[in-house]
Amino acid sequence: MHTPLVARCLRGLEAVVAGEVLGSGLGAVTELRHREVHFRSNRSTPPLRTADDVFLLAAQRPDIGTTRQRLHELAELAELAELAELAELAELAELAELAELAELGELSELGELSELGELTHLAAADHLLALRHGTTTSARGITGIDVSASFLGRRTFTRYDAEDVVGQALARRLGVPYHSRRTGTAPPPGGCGWRLTLDGTRATLMLRLDERPLHRRAYKQRTIPGTLHPPLAAAMAVLADIRPGHTVLDPCCGAGTLLIEAALAQPEARYQGFDLSANALTAARANAAELPITIRRSDAARLPLPDNSIDRVLCNPPWGTQAHAGGLLATAPSRWWTELRRVLTSEGTAVLLLPHREDLTTAIRHGFTPAHMQRLRLSGAQPFLVHLTLTDAGRSRPAQQLPEGDGPVRSGRGRSSRDAPRAP
Repeated sequence: MHTPLVARCLRGLEAVVAGEVLGSGLGAVTELRHREVHFRSNRSTPPLRTADDVFLLAAQRPDIGTTRQRLHELAELAELAELAELAELAELAELAELAELAELGELSELGELSELGELTHLAAADHLLALRHGTTTSARGITGIDVSASFLGRRTFTRYDAEDVVGQALARRLGVPYHSRRTGTAPPPGGCGWRLTLDGTRATLMLRLDERPLHRRAYKQRTIPGTLHPPLAAAMAVLADIRPGHTVLDPCCGAGTLLIEAALAQPEARYQGFDLSANALTAARANAAELPITIRRSDAARLPLPDNSIDRVLCNPPWGTQAHAGGLLATAPSRWWTELRRVLTSEGTAVLLLPHREDLTTAIRHGFTPAHMQRLRLSGAQPFLVHLTLTDAGRSRPAQQLPEGDGPVRSGRGRSSRDAPRAP
């Protein structure tokens, strides 16, 4: 039996997440919705890198509409949640994973089988929550539950109103405390997270599979303002189609998120990152410490690289609001495109995050052609995810020679590299 799961993602990445589910053999995709990919899997915790998080589908009902008069109807979701059935599905998925471990010879994990057998005497709520935390202890030890809600369109109620209705109903049914997010305080450790969405058609209740959301990466030891959202970086790496032996460049690497996600996906390529900011270089080296990634200081408009030496470029250039171009790019932004064309091989491609449609026009003017373009929604902004190849003219046209010297170097807000705005 396959577990019904929902992967939440950035708006615009639904197809990428669905592709990862299918390409990794995690299960069958059943539906794509706003920021959601619904699929069925025999794994209880699918290792998706392009998704923000993965949830167990608990219950659905028609959306209540835009007015607060029907808010009370959301409590029905807590009653519709088939906790016993969800627990059984989660247990079967867990058992399937353990069987796979047995085939792989990882026998140390098999001791959990006997513990799973002990779950049969637990109540449905205990059963579900225990599986949620990967333990056979009673749900009475759970510190509480919290609910995070979002909805499309204008409503006469707030997300906190919807959260409290569902959260209080769940707490009554499960017999555990409810932590409201209305006060702005974080839920206590050891709690159980639920997700509520209203998309204009359906109200959906989901249970988070892990205590830590998928988008929070363990390698993130240091950060800088505007650090790129890791699932977006992973999606850009997927779109780049990096092969073994490729040389991959991020000329404005920031905290190194793009190169790290790419190296985790394809460890047999070579990775190089450059930045002018000392803080960015320190963060990138700390985050990439365990990976074969070279981080160096350089102006993105004068890279210490030979012509035609780069197979793939991954970059979020410094055209945004949280960080600005520095060095040579501060006075001549077009040099960024000239340098990109110079270092790319004739078959090389670039996957970029561009804040404005006009940036794509500039790319075309410098000899690039778009192979793919997707508008995203990220922290209130709507940047473009673009995949560029060189046109015939771009391949044959010589790159403009830059004057010798390092050019002006700026610090702080005037650095030459950046990651994207952080997603909520």
